[in-house]
Amino acid sequence: MPVGTLGTVKAVHQRELKEDLDAKIILGNTYHLYLRPGIEILKEAGGLHGFMGWDRAILTDSGGFQIFSLSDIRKLTPEGATFRSHIDGSKHVFTPESVMDIQRAIGADIIMAFDECPPHPCTEAYAEKSLKLTNDWLDRCFARFNETEPLYGKHQALFPIVQGSVYPHLRVASAEYIAALDQLEGVAIGGLSVGEPAEDMYAMVDLVNGILPKDKPRYLMGVGTPINLLENIALGIDMFDCVMPARNGRNGMLFTWEGIINIKNKKWERDFTSLDPQGKIYVDSHYSKAYLRHLFASNERLAAQIATLHNLGFYLDLMRQARSHILQGDFSVWKDQQVQKLGQRL
Repeated sequence: MPVGTLGTVKAVHQRELKEDLDAKIILGNTYHLYLRPGIEILKEAGGLHGFMGWDRAILTDSGGFQIFSLSDIRKLTPEGATFRSHIDGSKHVFTPESVMDIQRAIGADIIMAFDECPPHPCTEAYAEKSLKLTNDWLDRCFARFNETEPLYGKHQALFPIVQGSVYPHLRVASAEYIAALDQLEGVAIGGLSVGEPAEDMYAMVDLVNGILPKDKPRYLMGVGTPINLLENIALGIDMFDCVMPARNGRNGMLFTWEGIINIKNKKWERDFTSLDPQGKIYVDSHYSKAYLRHLFASNERLAAQIATLHNLGFYLDLMRQARSHILQGDFSVWKDQQVQKLGQRL
């Protein structure tokens, strides 16, 4: 899912998301949209879909990760999280109930339960206390969700979030708690993109996927590199989001089918070949490496636009090809071939 935190995927028009990239779903963020433009404006617009002119699916993160990142200006209690805005320092409170109400007002198709994302590293005692808080908040999220209705007449699905840091027994407990829920349309797995080694991420994903229902989509939050995606698909993950393709693109890093390019390097100054001969979208064949390097060197805004479109196109194509090889029955062989190439620095 391309990340559109504030109601926009940076440097990309909604038309390009649909017509060039064919993105089926994008991600918005409850914390950021609550602060700006604010819930009343979103209600007046008929929700985020109407506000940003997007008629496909939207998923919203609950804001738990953003509050985690505000550790120096927030306070957690059993009731909820008190925090100060990163914009103007104003004081706000998120509770499981208010976060459900905010996401109802945003109108996303898939919404997340309010959770606490523990830092890495953290002690086992902290992780255990954090998981209890997340489970208590989850019960309150479902209670509020069930006593309210969507504001714009569209079905909304609520995904709980598996937590537990890198402690196997806590991850098992969290997954079992969620798997036992009657009202379950999908599951998110959180807290595995906060600095832990990739091996720990894979181990925790493998562990919980052995417990979570096989017929419900599994969403690994905030991950990751192309190799991370492929390895986690092999473990049973269905959905991903990450700022990496857009953010790294804006900084000159291109993910290609041959490996990773830093387009700002002088070696591309006279390379007039296309950005990615195997790429599927317009920018891949229309612009050369030399031209994109020139745009970055000249600090032209078009540089970020082209690089972002390329990277998002690559990520979405990677997912489509992975799905195709799963259906063909040769995913494991294809995946291993891609892992060998995609991490190379060109």
